[in-house]
Amino acid sequence: MDRTEAISEEKLDQAYAWVACLRSDQLSASDRAAFSTWIQACDENRAAFDAAVEMWADLGALSALPLDELFPESVPTTRAASGTATPRKPARSWSPMAWMGGGLAAACLAVVAWLNLPAEKQDMQRYATAVGETRVVTLVDGSSVHLNTNTELEVSYSRGARETRLTRGEAFFSVTHLTGRPFTVEAGNAEVRVLGTEFNVEFGREATRVAVTQGTVAVSETGADDTLMADSVKLTKNQKVSVGKAGISAVKATSEEQVLDWTRGILVFDSTPLAEVLSELNRYLSKPASASPDAQQLAVSGTFKLSNPEGTLAAIATALNLQTDDSDPNLTHLSVPTK
Repeated sequence: MDRTEAISEEKLDQAYAWVACLRSDQLSASDRAAFSTWIQACDENRAAFDAAVEMWADLGALSALPLDELFPESVPTTRAASGTATPRKPARSWSPMAWMGGGLAAACLAVVAWLNLPAEKQDMQRYATAVGETRVVTLVDGSSVHLNTNTELEVSYSRGARETRLTRGEAFFSVTHLTGRPFTVEAGNAEVRVLGTEFNVEFGREATRVAVTQGTVAVSETGADDTLMADSVKLTKNQKVSVGKAGISAVKATSEEQVLDWTRGILVFDSTPLAEVLSELNRYLSKPASASPDAQQLAVSGTFKLSNPEGTLAAIATALNLQTDDSDPNLTHLSVPTK
């Protein structure tokens, strides 16, 4: 059964009118408020709007179709007495069902997200966290970014592209799906390109690590020699790669628990070389740590709380029977004791 058969004609008419209203260049604050009230009033309103949007998206088509010119009778007008926007009941003849005979799927929230994007590229926005701080940021399209400690993210949006750049640290992205409006993350030698999904990016000193928990992402090199074709790979759920000067690593398996451990305030290591452990831990330490060459490949396993990174460092040194040198006020050095 067609999903619209369960929705009343009155609700569909209202939904079609709202699509036209939201497309209008004269959309006012009161229009937005009235739409928010209408769509949250009942589940049938949401279903009707979702169905109406399916007829007009992918969103690139929605941006190009002059709905207010094709169907001016459907554009809501403002009631002078109340100051609130109320859609007029559109003529039956313009039903997108009859006009298009079907459409491409798009969620109603994605349309609202698209409408919130600036028409022209805006000034870059910068979000950052200090050592020991984490933060969740909601972007204008509804996407969210969970910034790990000592992280900086630059964001530049327009209706043509959603561009971000991770200049340091680590972030978990939950990206709103917008057809034709890719979301990109540049970090070190890596570029991640998606339409809508969930993934983690860690910008390390030696490599950028990308892991996916939902959907599909394309990962490519950004620093390849001009004479060579940049390498690229597609990742799906529970896959990860590293991108460094040597190129893109082989795809490896991961899990949502491993990817998101830092968002739960823990670090989980499973036979991880000490050099990699310290690179991760240093983002939380007020005084960074290093290891001597003969200790860098020692394997570390265990689950550690991020609330006490200094205690974690001490526990790792004890477990590996390493000597700790704190004589340098700016660095803690771990080494294998001399016999």
